[in-house]
Amino acid sequence: MNTLKCLAAATVLALTASTALAEGNVERVGITVGTLGNPFFVPLVAGAKDTILKVNPKAELTVVGADYDLNKQASQIDNFIAAGVQLIMLNAVDVNAIAPAVAKAKAAGITIGAFDVSAKGADVTVMTNNIQAGDIACEYLAKRLDGKGEVVIINGPPVSSIVDRVEGCKAAFARHPDIKILSDNLDGKGSREGGFAAMQGLLTRFPNIDAVFGANDPTALGADLAAKQLNRDEMIIAGVDGAPDVVAALKLGTTRIVASSSQDPYSMAAQATDLALGVIAGKTPAESVILLDTKLVTSDNVAEYVGWDAVR
Repeated sequence: MNTLKCLAAATVLALTASTALAEGNVERVGITVGTLGNPFFVPLVAGAKDTILKVNPKAELTVVGADYDLNKQASQIDNFIAAGVQLIMLNAVDVNAIAPAVAKAKAAGITIGAFDVSAKGADVTVMTNNIQAGDIACEYLAKRLDGKGEVVIINGPPVSSIVDRVEGCKAAFARHPDIKILSDNLDGKGSREGGFAAMQGLLTRFPNIDAVFGANDPTALGADLAAKQLNRDEMIIAGVDGAPDVVAALKLGTTRIVASSSQDPYSMAAQATDLALGVIAGKTPAESVILLDTKLVTSDNVAEYVGWDAVR
């Protein structure tokens, strides 16, 4: 009789688990992002977490940062597999090199939702249209320079978002034959400190820089600080993110930064997570990759810009 009761209980538990998954109601979720040191990732992670907890308030969530280290992120995915997660929300540090780890997780029956940057093999991806983001930022710089001048691009980690932004920026500058790119390969590491160090080197090498494109806002802010410290005020700067620090500086007029292609990290992550939960529930999305266009934030429109810290 006890054996029959145990079998019945096991059957009920199995049915309950399968029903939960059929509804996208996950119990354990792993979230790994490029770094937890960039303010951008605070609303990004929050968007994913809030979406999961709306479905299951008791879900176990593990959030880790990979510090843009591929081996570290692969180990994190291994840990998620061992922990028995049903969903991994992945902000990949390398779009292609992360593929073996993604394949391993999918072989274990785990759904992979990529957000902010792409990841080869992911079930769904939602990210900013980063080519467009780089294009509109650098087109704005070009127009401010009347189509001529010497410019630099401060690059970043080899994640898809950075690669695409630089591609878009170069395309914009290429439409203006009298604009010369002095440098485009220095790694600002996606951080204020990295942007500062890269800009210091550029300012030492080049006696004149008319404009700077930072691959994200922390990079642009670091470049701005380096220029201030060396009393170099000939350049204008643009970035990508629409970050609170850039918005505040634009409002005060205390920065060389003139524009930033804005993102909505919270909504982006929420949409990616919602689609991934749908995959778990057996719903095939109409599109597996969704690109979200950006809008340029400048001193002219910053007063109307609704930023990351808006009430959700």
